[in-house]
Parts: sequence; C-alpha cells; structure tokens
Amino acid sequence: MAKERRFCVTGAGGFVASWLVKLLLSKGFVIRLLISDDPKNVHLKRLENVENLKLFKAHLLDCESLSAAIAGCEGVFHAACPVLLETIPDPEADMIRPAVDGTLNVLKACSEAKVRRVVLVSSVVAVVWNPNWPFDKLMDENRWSDKELCRKTEVTLWYAFAKTVAEEKAFDYSKSSGLDVVVVCPPLIISPILQPIVNTIGQRMSLMTSHIQYLVDVGDVADALLLVYEKPEASGRYVCCSYYIKTCDLLGKLKSMYPNFPYPDFPYEAKPYHQMGAEKLKQLGWNYMTLEESIRDNVEDILEKNLLDVN
Repeated sequence: MAKERRFCVTGAGGFVASWLVKLLLSKGFVIRLLISDDPKNVHLKRLENVENLKLFKAHLLDCESLSAAIAGCEGVFHAACPVLLETIPDPEADMIRPAVDGTLNVLKACSEAKVRRVVLVSSVVAVVWNPNWPFDKLMDENRWSDKELCRKTEVTLWYAFAKTVAEEKAFDYSKSSGLDVVVVCPPLIISPILQPIVNTIGQRMSLMTSHIQYLVDVGDVADALLLVYEKPEASGRYVCCSYYIKTCDLLGKLKSMYPNFPYPDFPYEAKPYHQMGAEKLKQLGWNYMTLEESIRDNVEDILEKNLLDVN
C-alpha cells in the first residue's frame, strides 16, 4: 500500500490556494488546511475527495497553532497573505506583520516538522517595481522590487513592499536554517473563482486600466506550485507569467470573442513596456493554457455567477 502523502496549505480559502487544494485532492493527497472562521471557506467542503481534507484553525501570528497543523506533513504551500489594494490605515499591523512575520512563523514551524520543501506563493509585485532595471532587459527572477520606492509610494505599494520583504526574509531563513524554500511569483491571475466572493473579480477589473497586462491562468499557477515542489532540481524563485499583452490588444481580443458586450472607453497610452519571462519555469516542464482558453473560462464563469452586467 502506497504511503499517504500529506501536505499543509495556508490561506486555503483564497483564490490561488483554493485551486491548489483542488489539484492536490485530485492527486489523492491528504491536505491540512489552515483556515479561519470565515464564510468564504464554505466552498472547500464541496471539493471532490473532501474526505481527505483536514481543517485546522490557525493564525499566522500564532506559532503554536501553526506547529500543530504542520506537524507530520511532508511539504507546505504557504499562500496566506492579506491582499489590500486600497488605503491601509495601519500597514504594519494589517499588511507587513501578517506577510513577513507570518511567513517566518510558518517557516519555523516547517523546520520543527522537518518538512521536505516549502513552496511560497509570492507575486510579481516583488519583481516589477524597480526603476533601475535596464529597459531592454527581460524581467525575470533576478529582478527585485525596490523596497524604498514601495515605501515612498505607500498608498498603492504596501502590498509590493510586504511581498518583497517576505521573500527576502524567507530566503535568508532558508540559508541560515537549511530549510528548502522555493518561491513562485505570479502576475495578475485570471480564470474562474471557486469561493463565493466577488472582491477578487473587482480587483482584477480595477487593474485593467494599466497599459500593459501580465497574465496567468489560476489553474496554471496551481500546476506550477506542485511542479516546483515535486521537481528535486527546483530552487530559488520562479516568475509564473504566461502572457504579457497591451491592454488595447487584450480589449481587442475580448471584443472579437464577445462582440456584443459593452466595453469601457479607457485612455490607453502607447507606452513602451518591459517584457516578462518565465523561461526558468518552462525549463522545469511548466506548460500553460492559451490566452483564448483562459479568457473564455474567465468570462463564462463571471456570466454564470451574474457578476457582470452585459446589457
């Protein structure tokens, strides 16, 4: 009889983590989920193989609860992080401590449990905010966001600051402790949502006013997370971006696929933009959906959930 494979996933009620849990359950793995008492988590009970879900009430700043959930797991996927894109009254308490201290607490619990590897879900916001990066050079894993720039632009970039610092601290901890830590940095994530909330959709739509979009499908992110866990040679950080496209071109593609929808009239500027590459992840064996497939899945999901008025 094959040995039971057990993993812990933090932030399991969120967009990416929900899809990751769905994927892991489909592989027959036993999953320990770190959750809070929140109505947005009810969708997890409707996933296939739900009998393999073990729910643990835990908080990122409560080391004891983290240790109890992670003990006995072979690997951990750390996806929990507050996503606050508006003005934050107390950035230290609401964003930085949960992201940075929470990550370190998870890593310390993983060291105690002697897990094989930790996969940290970061973001390309920890990559892109660097004005000193040569414009003709591909944005990849070697680029890091400028923390001082993020601090100075605090109203909109506290999330980028927190993600960047959390990554740096995670790699520092990995180096000093010997814990195997791998990081995946996705950009704007699209495709269907599993949880019964609309805030993720709203944030995605509000970001569409940018002149360039870096995109990836949520299912492809879940595949990437499992891939970097399973591949022994995986190391460091991985940019997980499928496409970069001008917003005007993306709008044109949407219009060609859904010509009867009303479309906003955004003032798109023809600005030059950095290209973003995921060659390191592709070399590991990562594949991804076509942009058309991802758009179709996303739009059909929004329509099915009545989240968009097309009249």
